[in-house]
Amino acid sequence: MELSGLKNEVIKNRSGDKMYNLIRRLYPIPRSITGDGVRKTLDIISGINPLTIHEVPRGTKVFDWEIPPEWNIKDAWIKNSRGEKIVDFGKSNLHVLNYSVPVKKKVNLKELKEHLFTLPDYPDWIPYRTSYHNPDWGFCMTYNQFKELKEEEYEVFIDSTLEPGHLTYGEYFIQGKSNDEVLISCHICHPSLSDDNLSGIVVSTYLALLLGKLKLQYSYRFLFIPGTIGSIMWLSRNEDKTNRIKHGLVLTLLGDKEKFHYKRSRKGNAEIDRIAEYILKQSGEEYGLMDFYPYGYDERQYCSPGFNLPVGRLSRAVHGKFPEYHTSADNMEFVHPEKLAGSLSLILDIFNLIESNKTYLNLNPKCEPQLGKRGLFKKIGGQKETEEYQMALLWVLNMSDGANSLLDIAIKSKIDFGMIKTAANSLVKVNLLKEKPL
Repeated sequence: MELSGLKNEVIKNRSGDKMYNLIRRLYPIPRSITGDGVRKTLDIISGINPLTIHEVPRGTKVFDWEIPPEWNIKDAWIKNSRGEKIVDFGKSNLHVLNYSVPVKKKVNLKELKEHLFTLPDYPDWIPYRTSYHNPDWGFCMTYNQFKELKEEEYEVFIDSTLEPGHLTYGEYFIQGKSNDEVLISCHICHPSLSDDNLSGIVVSTYLALLLGKLKLQYSYRFLFIPGTIGSIMWLSRNEDKTNRIKHGLVLTLLGDKEKFHYKRSRKGNAEIDRIAEYILKQSGEEYGLMDFYPYGYDERQYCSPGFNLPVGRLSRAVHGKFPEYHTSADNMEFVHPEKLAGSLSLILDIFNLIESNKTYLNLNPKCEPQLGKRGLFKKIGGQKETEEYQMALLWVLNMSDGANSLLDIAIKSKIDFGMIKTAANSLVKVNLLKEKPL
């Protein structure tokens, strides 16, 4: 099977439903940048694709950063003076400030409020907040819960640990004909957030499953890593591999109803940037394009000036630009099986073009060769498809000087990439073209 045929697999195998069900399975797990929640998540993914699991010890220097202590949590709650739980970690793992230090004490209302986080504009939603590098404790609750607090004594309890431990991440590698790599990166550090975190995980998981069935030109490296510290850590440990990365995508926010958004790499005109834009244009759907800026997800690490890798970011919604972002409203109702399947299909189109986008050399570059005697020009013209194919032949011959890829030719000629590729294949068969080595 060719990569182009995998889109039918997505539909036939109901991949959207499978990805949605995987989100449902992963949703309750309390994840952070370290800890057993990450390990449990990677273990579940390994049941679909056998990941290589890495453990990096606390205190390991990774460029200007250091691997933090490992954080785990078992339980947490706030009780009022009658012993009633008014906030319960067992009902939502967003209720606890992520990376909270352990605490068990009685506090008055004034002190409690200093450790509470709410969303007054969305009074029924719980915010997601973190404190990775500033030791503290805290709770997140709905604003409606907050308004009901009375002047009384409260008991707060967070059963968490911060210990030496490790940072854990997963890697899945598919060896292609070439050692040149396509990098696919998703973050695994958020707790119960379906779109921001889990959609990227499940699309990456099923993408790896599909690609693993094929013989590919490029090698593909999938990273399941905690955000920011994970990509910094991976880059610091794998500098010798980064020169192999020819294309890359950070995948996130792929299950909501928004249009697609592609954020260009720092280079701005890398091949992955041009391919993603071309595929989005060809999709017939609404989409948005963004130039690189040094904020967001792990693309900002891959595109830091010391690496400047050709890595873009694909999402539907844009982080921080929709109200459900980092709240309990990013739940199972916010993501949709058909949107997950549509995202997977679009990425397959991008990778199909990456695999197909070759550069050729014209073996008969002095004037046009006689195509009729080689059976490439029809004796009777006038059919639109025939005329487009014949124009594709001429464009490919003229532009194949070793400096233009098939994508370059498709863009310049305004002829569909598939037709340009077909023309190139025909010219190779009659020894008028040869592929330029990578």
